[in-house]
Amino acid sequence: MNAALLPVVEIEPAVPATRSVIWLHGLGADGHDFEPVVDEFDLDRLPPTRFVFPHAPMRAVTINGGYVMRAWYDILSMDFSERREDPAGVLESAAQVEALIARENARGIADGHIVLAGFSQGGAIALHTALRHPRRLAGVLALSTYVPLADTLAAEAAPANRDVPLFMAHGLGDPVIPYAFSRRSGDLLADLGYALEWHDYPMDHALCLEEVRHIEDWLARVLA
Repeated sequence: MNAALLPVVEIEPAVPATRSVIWLHGLGADGHDFEPVVDEFDLDRLPPTRFVFPHAPMRAVTINGGYVMRAWYDILSMDFSERREDPAGVLESAAQVEALIARENARGIADGHIVLAGFSQGGAIALHTALRHPRRLAGVLALSTYVPLADTLAAEAAPANRDVPLFMAHGLGDPVIPYAFSRRSGDLLADLGYALEWHDYPMDHALCLEEVRHIEDWLARVLA
């Protein structure tokens, strides 16, 4: 494997993959975090799909006292009225995700057959990367998250992904990323004309079974 690529956990289909889902974990977790979700899907509903779960780099996180953990970017503040994310970290992680997309291309999976997915911090990077990606993707799955560097999106958005299907979901009782903060990101995307499908659930900063069923339905549509 190219040394520049992030280490990954992969789940391969029974026959050669024709689709890929690159799924990014949240702060302090790793690529194994969402591996069990694949077991909850009825994979017969999907084309042969490779699930790629990268491990974020280790970095110091300011809000956790500088403790080093797996993180896609540094979180500078708990104040949701100001910029919380470290722009350099966001750009670095987006470049690493672009390298994973390029590897899927090299393995025969076109951009239009790739979904970028992520939870919390990982969802923020999925949104940032996908909406600036120069070629049309199959879709973006953004769970319990928000749009990072939102003030630059309108200027930097790629025309190719202006109509990409977006699935955003959030817990009504999320104590980590407040529901209203995520909803503002959803409203921003809708105002910019994106094809947003929004879901909310009576949960905290997590996934629930109803959400997993909705994700499966959505993946079946966008990967068809």
